[in-house]
Amino acid sequence: MLEARFKPGERVKVMKAYPLGHVRTPFYIRGCTGTVERICGAFPNPEELAQMRSGLPALPLYRVRFRQKEVWPDYRGNEDDVLEVEIFQHWLEPADEGNDGRPG
Repeated sequence: MLEARFKPGERVKVMKAYPLGHVRTPFYIRGCTGTVERICGAFPNPEELAQMRSGLPALPLYRVRFRQKEVWPDYRGNEDDVLEVEIFQHWLEPADEGNDGRPG
């Protein structure tokens, strides 16, 4: 198992990548910045499992909270509405200062 790189409360950015194959990271969240809400545990990598490989070492899985307004700039709901997505560690990187959270 890989060690968890991020802690709850830490700001992270989802990599903006578009690899072929079975990818569990939603398209619409790639490039967005959110806050780690919790570490869910470590699990085999589903992208590797889909290729009939072991998926090991197990990867930390995080629940990341995004403000809906930062994901969808035209969102008309409450400013405090959030979206939570479970994302594996290999899709996350530290958030840069000044990042507005929008895909870019």
